[in-house]
Amino acid sequence: MGARPSGNLSEDGRPSVTVVVVNWNRKTLLGACLASLANQTHPRFEVVVVDNGSQDGSPKLVQELAQSYPVPLRLIPNQDNRGFCEANNQGIAASDSALVALLNNDAEADPGWLEALEAVILRDEDIGMAASKILVWQDPTRPRSADEIDKCGHLIYPDGQNRGRGAGQIDHGQFDRVEETLWPDGCAAMYRRAMLEDVGGFDEDFFAYADDAELGLRGRIAGWRCMYAPQAVVRHHRGATLGLGSARRLTLIERNRVLLVVKLFPWNLLWANGAYQIARIAAGMWAAARNRGEILHYPGTRGKLQAAAALTKGMLSALPMIPKMLRKRRAFRSRRRLNPSQIRKLLLFYRISLKELSEHSTRPAHLTTTTQTTPTAP
Repeated sequence: MGARPSGNLSEDGRPSVTVVVVNWNRKTLLGACLASLANQTHPRFEVVVVDNGSQDGSPKLVQELAQSYPVPLRLIPNQDNRGFCEANNQGIAASDSALVALLNNDAEADPGWLEALEAVILRDEDIGMAASKILVWQDPTRPRSADEIDKCGHLIYPDGQNRGRGAGQIDHGQFDRVEETLWPDGCAAMYRRAMLEDVGGFDEDFFAYADDAELGLRGRIAGWRCMYAPQAVVRHHRGATLGLGSARRLTLIERNRVLLVVKLFPWNLLWANGAYQIARIAAGMWAAARNRGEILHYPGTRGKLQAAAALTKGMLSALPMIPKMLRKRRAFRSRRRLNPSQIRKLLLFYRISLKELSEHSTRPAHLTTTTQTTPTAP
């Protein structure tokens, strides 16, 4: 797909960073994503697009762009949709750079994104992950409003449900400090290849959703740290893959929450999982009664019943997978650097409040708000 410009290679002839973009039938969004990567200030990187059997002309778009793209651009075409996890693993395996960045096809990176992530992850050898400041994308043809935060790293509730730190808040600099965070959101993240070789890549049994949580927590348990890079700014079209009101999305989120807990949580939190889950569901029902929370994406009685059915389906579909997760749990035991008490302490330190988890609603990108929200910290 064209010669690789020598100015974008390291001294040994290899890019120092590979950016993996997974795509499935999002040609227009993919074009904007790749355009943002073409404007990066980083001097030595390549882009690998893994296409999951798109039928909308996405592969052809990548092939055409590769002819004049300012950095090496490669396409890995799949015949069908292999999911976020397997596709990212394909992209990671197809490269040998020391650093791997992920960027969702529905996200657009500011020019300094890659350089900011690299500067943070190279601060110390035990930093295996770097998190971006992910803002909600705004339509440039409309009057610009205040930037709303999508995620600045992640927080977690003790039942395994996780949420982006600062989600829904207006960005007024409350997260403009380089600091440690729990793990990066897979929408826009950087990983050290040494960490991926140590703990493995994405767990393909997760398919999509909570996969970044599982990989990030696995890395933390193995002793790797994650740093947040506030200058690494990305703007995200939220809910562009399955849609915020998708029952399939809700089923995968709930199923993978259970799998995450079974695979990685210490037993002293695992045994209490049911109580924490009941508390979360009760808080969600109370929020819904006051017209708040994620349940807003499922309007009316029918919508609420569909959401309940999707949650139940998610939990039930996790049950036959639990034995496999327990085997993976045992296999990972030799890689652990944190003991159960340290894992529990880590999870509770980055705990999200029940109120914040239940009452915040992830809204589509065009419905941003200018309401000021009190900042939170882990």
